[in-house]
Amino acid sequence: MLTIHKTINGKMTKLDQVEDGCWVNLTYPSEDELNTVAATLNVEPTFLRAALDEEETSRIDTEDGQTMIIIDVPAVEKDDAVVYSTLPLGIIVTERHIITVCLKESSIIKDFQDGLVKNAETQKRTRFILYMLLQVAKRFLQYLKQIDKIYNYMERQLYKSQRNKELIQLLDLEKSLVYFNTSLKANEVTLEKILRGRIITLYEDDHDLLEDVLIEVRQAIEMANIYSSIISGMMDAFASVISNNLNVIMKVLTSITILLTIPNIIFGFYGMNITGGLPLEQFWWIPLIIAAVIIGIAAIILKKRDLF
Repeated sequence: MLTIHKTINGKMTKLDQVEDGCWVNLTYPSEDELNTVAATLNVEPTFLRAALDEEETSRIDTEDGQTMIIIDVPAVEKDDAVVYSTLPLGIIVTERHIITVCLKESSIIKDFQDGLVKNAETQKRTRFILYMLLQVAKRFLQYLKQIDKIYNYMERQLYKSQRNKELIQLLDLEKSLVYFNTSLKANEVTLEKILRGRIITLYEDDHDLLEDVLIEVRQAIEMANIYSSIISGMMDAFASVISNNLNVIMKVLTSITILLTIPNIIFGFYGMNITGGLPLEQFWWIPLIIAAVIIGIAAIILKKRDLF
């Protein structure tokens, strides 16, 4: 999908054709759209296709006066459970235009299209890019806070019952944090290259804004490391608890089996086809009482162990 936007009178406006100072956005573009943009704006085709590779890592490159920035952005996939991942976003800067390329729709791009990001003007290309990088960093922090809330909820559920559903969800969260941590570290390296000012010319205000972006990214890296360590430690703790509970259950069941063996032996004697010679032969109800007492003892044991 190809859309064109430009800041006119302080508002983000959608255009029908390309103009100087506009922003061209490509979301899951077709081959025709890629060829059209490459021909119309004289953009290097490899730059346009770089962000369409899901395995592309964060980097910055320049060629023939065009600069390409690949940055990893967070994404949410909702199926049976919420799973977080990352995908590459390509930002290409030419002398007169800004081009973004992404495989999927991103809420970050949607915010810019709807004009929700203040002071982001397409004519100021460098500053527009920095605001986009800042929104990416903030979205990482937002999703990390959501992961923390989901984790706390799953932890409370696991205290009640160690079910597979919650454990699998925790595994998904741990995997999401690994994706986040890897992408954030790659983004940090790319941002540090931009901060040197060798590839993109930065003014004093741009330096301050980029430093704010780096602070947000480093904070997100720290949060991802902390949450990952907490979830990993909790998973190990619950694995030990489950193993210990299994040992306790096996001991209790073994004890109950031994107790229930006694009335079976008694009933076995009295169930033989023998006449006379057995003790208390006329008092057939005594074995029943013995069996009931043993079953009661077994029930008390189960109750004390919270297994009944």
